[in-house]
Amino acid sequence: MSTQANTPAPPSAPVPGARTGKPGRMEALAALTALEGAALVVGGISMLVMGLLGHPQSPQQAVTGGATLAALGVIPLAAARGLLLRRSWSRGPTLITQIMALPVAYTLLKSQGGLIPTGIALAAVAITALVLVLNPATTRELGIDRGPRPAPEDR
Repeated sequence: MSTQANTPAPPSAPVPGARTGKPGRMEALAALTALEGAALVVGGISMLVMGLLGHPQSPQQAVTGGATLAALGVIPLAAARGLLLRRSWSRGPTLITQIMALPVAYTLLKSQGGLIPTGIALAAVAITALVLVLNPATTRELGIDRGPRPAPEDR
């Protein structure tokens, strides 16, 4: 009988950057941020197309607004990628995106009809993402040092 059959195989070395198990806080935060970015890009492109092909009151304003929305959507998409790669810079744009989403959600909630469910969904996404991005574990995972700062005379 061979002794190789009785010896356990050595554990394989973990691959750097590889994630195992179920998605965690950072993946959820990145997904929510990417969802908001994608919604901005799609909304901007839609507004741009309607401005060019439709009959808006002000075609120039529709084109400018659509291009602006689409360009602004790139910021949360880049931040979502940064979150997945654990880049510390991604926390700022993610936080700003959520803070800017709250007044938009409030405005949608104060409207009538079909925009209210959109406002509820946006508020839920923004609040959830705010909780995740402000979580101290997220800050640590992004490598941001939040320790005590030295006094001015110690610098």
